[in-house]
Amino acid sequence: MPKREGKYRGLRGAVALSHFFLRERVRPGDRVVDATCGNGHDTLFLAGLVGPAGKVWGFDIQDDALAATRVLLDEAGCLDRLELVAAGHECLSDHVTEPVQAVVFNLGYLPGGDKTRITRPDNTLPALEQAAQLLQPGGIIIVVLYSGHPGGAEECRAVDEWGAALSPELFNVWRSCQPNCPPTAPYLILVEKRG
Repeated sequence: MPKREGKYRGLRGAVALSHFFLRERVRPGDRVVDATCGNGHDTLFLAGLVGPAGKVWGFDIQDDALAATRVLLDEAGCLDRLELVAAGHECLSDHVTEPVQAVVFNLGYLPGGDKTRITRPDNTLPALEQAAQLLQPGGIIIVVLYSGHPGGAEECRAVDEWGAALSPELFNVWRSCQPNCPPTAPYLILVEKRG
């Protein structure tokens, strides 16, 4: 099969699939949230999509994650559209009060960081509820989930149950995984607010 030109990068893995959906929905000038900055790669991706007229809120509780994100966006010349928030994603609505087009969650632990500091359902579920309230019609929540670390399976189960309980009159909810990968491979929950 011939290689596609442009921004197509392949769909190997849940993060690549999340970026595919974000490219489809996020436009210059949009307001978006990275609920788990990590090393800043999703934050940078979102900043590129929203452009200079847009805004990205980036949340993380770890100083290393916030510092890495700041450096990455500074090097790319995108700090002008970023508001870094040193707080957990369960504080989302304390800092974001306007409607947003997308909210991204990349759950688990900070790659290269302390693997015992993980996202947990008692913080993630309130954050997802707040994200659903902040979405504008046609907006999306993307959650990348990892079951293969201690605590991961419990969080995956909780997020799956949260998504399944959303009203089909208000939200379209999809679960996507790669059946040709191990069962512990990351997968994606996509929530679209109906217009």
